[in-house]
Amino acid sequence: MTHTLHIVKRKGHKEPFDEKKAYGSVYWACASAHVHKGECERIAAKAVKALNDFIHDKKEVDSGDLFDFLGRELEKHHKDAAYMFRSHRDLS
Repeated sequence: MTHTLHIVKRKGHKEPFDEKKAYGSVYWACASAHVHKGECERIAAKAVKALNDFIHDKKEVDSGDLFDFLGRELEKHHKDAAYMFRSHRDLS
């Protein structure tokens, strides 16, 4: 049985989870930290795999929880990329 996971955004509205957005955010953070393209892809794939495992049986996830989870995953692989990921949210 498949279900649609919804992300509860900061302003309270919900939107369907988009794995591509999560991947893109992690990839962007890596690229912004001057990580080589292949390494960006590897880190983003690992982070999104871990995220999918984390959200597997959930129906809703708060965007802050998703953000924190990805930040912790990035921290495991590249501290500068994790910093870029976290600081980007502060600006948006």
